[in-house]
Amino acid sequence: MMDLRRDTDVKRHAFAPAELPPTPPDTEDNASDTTTEEANFPLPPPSTVPEVLDVDKKTPDHHVPRDSRLIRLTGVHPFNVEPPLSALYDHGFLTPPELWYVRNHGAVPFVKDEDIPDWEFSIEGLVQTPLRLTLRRLMTEFNQVTYPVTLVCAGNRRKEQNQVRKSKGFSWGAAGLSTALFTGVAMMDVIARARPSKRAKYVCMEGADKLPNGYYGTSVKMNWVRDPNRGIMLAYKMNGEMLRPDHGKPLRAVIPGQIGGRSVKWLTKLIVTEAPSDNWYHIYDNRVLPAMVSPEESASKPEWWTDERYAIYDLNVNSATVYPAHDERLPLKTSDDEKYRVKGYAYAGGGRRVTRVEVTLDQGRSFRLADVSYPEDLYRDTEQPLFGGRLDLSWRETCFCWCFWSLDLPVGELKDAKDILVRAMDESMTVQPRDMYWSVLGMMNNPWFRVAITREKDHLLFEHPTQPALQPGGWMERVKKAGGNLTNGFWGETLTGEERNAAGEEDVKEVKMTKDNVGRIITLEELKQHEGEDEPWFVVKGEVYDGTGFLKDHPGGAQSIISAAAQDATDEFMAIRELWCLYDSADILKIHTDSETAKAMMPEYHIGRLDDRARKMLSEGENNAGDGPTEKRATFLQPRNWTKATLIKRSEVSWDTRIFTYQLEHEEQTLGLPIGQHLMVRLRDASTGEAIIRSYTPISETNQKGTLEMLVKVYFDKGEVKGGKMSQAMDALPLGQAVDFKGPIGKFTYHGHGRCSINGVERQVKSFCMICAGSGVTPIFQVLRAVMTDKEDPTQCVVLNGNRLVEDILCRDQLDSYAASDTNKCRLMYTLTQAPENWNGLRGRITGELVKQHVSNDGETMVLICGPVPLEVSVTEALKKEGWKEEDLLRF
Repeated sequence: MMDLRRDTDVKRHAFAPAELPPTPPDTEDNASDTTTEEANFPLPPPSTVPEVLDVDKKTPDHHVPRDSRLIRLTGVHPFNVEPPLSALYDHGFLTPPELWYVRNHGAVPFVKDEDIPDWEFSIEGLVQTPLRLTLRRLMTEFNQVTYPVTLVCAGNRRKEQNQVRKSKGFSWGAAGLSTALFTGVAMMDVIARARPSKRAKYVCMEGADKLPNGYYGTSVKMNWVRDPNRGIMLAYKMNGEMLRPDHGKPLRAVIPGQIGGRSVKWLTKLIVTEAPSDNWYHIYDNRVLPAMVSPEESASKPEWWTDERYAIYDLNVNSATVYPAHDERLPLKTSDDEKYRVKGYAYAGGGRRVTRVEVTLDQGRSFRLADVSYPEDLYRDTEQPLFGGRLDLSWRETCFCWCFWSLDLPVGELKDAKDILVRAMDESMTVQPRDMYWSVLGMMNNPWFRVAITREKDHLLFEHPTQPALQPGGWMERVKKAGGNLTNGFWGETLTGEERNAAGEEDVKEVKMTKDNVGRIITLEELKQHEGEDEPWFVVKGEVYDGTGFLKDHPGGAQSIISAAAQDATDEFMAIRELWCLYDSADILKIHTDSETAKAMMPEYHIGRLDDRARKMLSEGENNAGDGPTEKRATFLQPRNWTKATLIKRSEVSWDTRIFTYQLEHEEQTLGLPIGQHLMVRLRDASTGEAIIRSYTPISETNQKGTLEMLVKVYFDKGEVKGGKMSQAMDALPLGQAVDFKGPIGKFTYHGHGRCSINGVERQVKSFCMICAGSGVTPIFQVLRAVMTDKEDPTQCVVLNGNRLVEDILCRDQLDSYAASDTNKCRLMYTLTQAPENWNGLRGRITGELVKQHVSNDGETMVLICGPVPLEVSVTEALKKEGWKEEDLLRF
């Protein structure tokens, strides 16, 4: 039998998957209690400590060495990576630390080597003897053990789900898992010393990684911790060396058989409780919600997240094919009888053994049994010291590591096959499903793993489902671009009688916006009776809605509803792209991210349908708006009508930022925009004709005549990632092009001398805390300018301006000028996440702690927030936890 795959078996490694191991290399660990010379089990492959990469030197992780081969899934920072699948497999059973997958929610805590022995963690809660232990005591006062464990991210293979429908998670490939020999102490030994009470049912864990929603934390059941067969431990070594920074240096929890998110890194607390953890990350992460729950519904109904039935603990059974590799080509110059060895991995959860792996070449009509090897079992035949801990699995039958499968297939059969599909089964007879179970977070994806086969002249081309992150490739991407339906049950293949969609078009379920059994027909005259602010009705796609109930809570302010009263608001509504941050009576943050959420709310406000005459009249009124002679108006903006201004100048501020100057209707005309308000801009998509509508705050003076100026950051396309529709469309406009404007809109207005109003309700403040980032500076800039240019205005201002790079700071000269003009009245601070070495300002992200250091919560201060979605959400939640009231927080 020949293995026709190119030279990728990699016999140089300590343990090649699916084959018996050669003599392992000598370990570099010199501990006297470690015996490795004649080990008959896998030992760690050769490992190196990489250097700090240039790309990380300007991030909060500038102290963390990393391997450049790792594939970044979320950009530069935070660090979330997986290794190339072939490299992971070729290194064998144990993964070198530099190739381990990493899931970080934020910055890696910095711990000096000399401080490791004094690292402290507590055992508290429902215990009779609360403890604080150092790592030194953990290593000297307890029995030390060494176990092999595979950890798997719950998001492993998520990109397949994102190809079908975008989930809320980033795109893991099939290499979100790694294996190591962990050395440490059984968690129960530590818990037992603290003497837990009879009411103790859970062990909550907390790490030192401080994040926007607090420290990372989660929990597991106490009876799992007490069960020695579960192998739950506190680890400080990995493959014989101290933990590296990305993997929890100096101490972490290791929860075998469960998703990686339960194995808390940088451990600082064990809290014994009667209920599961109430940590934000335990509740809003690592869940599989029912498939019918959309991202929009999950955002508006917190009860989905607080239902513990949907929390993920044990891993599900899963498998993947590694060879043939993606884009591998098999020459067809050999005999059809010659064999190709197909190889891959499999794992299960909860300590269950993978009992079979099956391969099909005819899409499930028949299967073949693959050979499965279990390197983990080789550790069961020995009992000895290893890496400072006792290696003894002879008594334990649970399985917590990946295994390897292989099958030799005739080349002739591969020629005739469309694909290779693999599935695994564990000892509970649970088998991987044929089809995908899509869910909001895209976790626990485990349908049959399919490698597509295409015959191209003199070779076969193999394609994996996807490639990780934004890397192009994979049969799912190809099928989707060709218009195939990935959810048709046949992997997107065109079935008889099935029509293909336009290339790249997703099947999106239309959200129902009307209420059943509403048969009321509304005339134009009746509609016009509701064009005021008392009972504003508006029209979307010919259906009539009563906006009265939403006046108070609309994120754009009541004026957004009033301006649409008795009008067709279809364009504005269908172009919604705002983030809505609301707090309900339970003080739980609700995040509405797009028009789908808004659509789902509409049936509640639906009251009837326009008659045909009214539809026609409204349509003609829109089409004829602005035609014919009009009077010479003093102010440009109209809240109920679109008005055209002409682009006359485009100035480059930086490579991605522009100032657009528009000419108003006449030289004496002012914009008519109150301070703190926004205007709407409307363009038409050149290819579809659909309206693109966004809100902006101009930077021109409110009393400027004849022109308006807008500072706009252009979000360009980056590979597969689409940029901003509006910013790119505006950047492409020729000079002389007319553009539609409407307004003002917004719930906040600054009247001067500390007097402001929110949704028409006035209040007086003594100071503002202004928090902004990127182009979110523009409304902040308007309010600050009004305060600072009025010498009689006593209002105090603290400005926290966060950006990535120095060049990302917009309006800096003007901001610096205002701050310098009166240092008692204005304090201006910049903070950068990627600051240069000579930067004298603050470093890192804007946090609640930073605000707390510079602003007092005195009831007379209002916080104004404008920036990217993560900033607005994280700052809002952080301030709420610090005791700030919702009425003192204003998100533009």
